[in-house]
Amino acid sequence: MGTVEIQPSYPTTTNTGSGGTTTTTINGRGGKVFDNDDDDVSPIEQVRLTVSNTDDPTLPVWTFRMWFLGVLSCALLSFLNQFFSYRAEPLIITQITVQVASLPIGRFLAAVLPAAKFRIPGFGSRLFSLNPGPFNTKEHVLISIFANAGTAFGYGAAYAVGIVDIIKAFYQRKISFLAGWILVVTTQVLGYGWAGLLRKYVVEPAHMWWPSTLVQVSLFR
Repeated sequence: MGTVEIQPSYPTTTNTGSGGTTTTTINGRGGKVFDNDDDDVSPIEQVRLTVSNTDDPTLPVWTFRMWFLGVLSCALLSFLNQFFSYRAEPLIITQITVQVASLPIGRFLAAVLPAAKFRIPGFGSRLFSLNPGPFNTKEHVLISIFANAGTAFGYGAAYAVGIVDIIKAFYQRKISFLAGWILVVTTQVLGYGWAGLLRKYVVEPAHMWWPSTLVQVSLFR
């Protein structure tokens, strides 16, 4: 005879206060407690084990090290991937390379750059420093984002460059640098535009998770 398995219902508690109604579910397997109105706690177990839901707002972000290494890695990877894309077997240098290399370089800059503070005309009494403290995770993440933009988000060279190549090589037509540059830039930033428009649905909800990024998050931590 066949058997019928009945899933046990987990106990729930409902608290009603001035801030609204909060429903808490107790998971019978591990006894974990999750608030349905708390978006900081991911319902995905892999995300909870990998991604931290805490933040340290005191860490400096817009540092000289971040801008220098970020812009340099973006330009370098963009050039190298475009250069190697014309090979019979294209070589793609991904942002993982920069993610690994930027950590020792960032710590080296934190050790050798002067920590003296100075003022920049036009910014009032605000103080700036080339070395505000130890190299931190936020700087590391932003540098990797710069590098990822330089690798066309993992696909190597920018896709629209192929259109310019076809116009010149196969159709023997001329296209100005400005027209080609606008074509490449607009197609590249199109993804940013869609991500901004759909951020409410594909980025902010806790249920929307991207498994490919968990590896990078684990490496950052």
